[in-house]
Amino acid sequence: MDALKPTSADSLAAAPAAAPAYDSDRVHVVCAEPSIANHFLAELRDVTVQQDSLRFRRNLQRLGEIMAYRISSQLSYTDKTVKTPLGESSSKHLHDFPVLATVLRAGLPFHQGFLNYFDQSPSAFAAAYRIEGTAQVQVQVDYLSAPSLDERVLILVDPMLASGKSLVQTYRAMLRFGTPRQVHIAAVIASPQGVEYVTREVPEANLWVAAIDDHLNDQAYIVPGLGDAGDLSYGSKL
Repeated sequence: MDALKPTSADSLAAAPAAAPAYDSDRVHVVCAEPSIANHFLAELRDVTVQQDSLRFRRNLQRLGEIMAYRISSQLSYTDKTVKTPLGESSSKHLHDFPVLATVLRAGLPFHQGFLNYFDQSPSAFAAAYRIEGTAQVQVQVDYLSAPSLDERVLILVDPMLASGKSLVQTYRAMLRFGTPRQVHIAAVIASPQGVEYVTREVPEANLWVAAIDDHLNDQAYIVPGLGDAGDLSYGSKL
């Protein structure tokens, strides 16, 4: 009996995956390997669990805490000796706490997770929104508040990295407060287009995401994504 010829689907499955259009050394996908982070991410996506806004916010915090721990391995430390009740112990202490920046309002629970770990960090905030009804995504930054960023470590966090334009525009606006010595950008869910855009426009940054999803739809929303993180955290808006 003659061997069956492979179908087009078989051929497609055997084809090598396309190389990502970004520097993979600077993109860290936290949920690429099994961990409790995958469980929290699954609950964020689940439409039945999303009905509990408290749990939704808490899961964003939990992922923020996990990412804060992961990013902490990239920071600078100094040796310090501390006294215990029974003697002394040498340990590594964070050289300086990073500035934690986020975009209102969806970024607040995610930001809180980072703040839970970097509990002595100053914070920076931006109010940015997408202008709807246009052929291309446009972003307006209305409000900025930040400490000096000169020679600081900056961690800019936002749960959804869709087109990437709001994060890049927010980052550029924050540079009026100084030039950081190290930059990290963190998101829960990203699109391939957003990852490519951010890594191209902010080459000095390391990008941390829980997952990179399939694509953006015609309205520039991530698919499968999780919906509107701000509405799911705090209620729908007019």
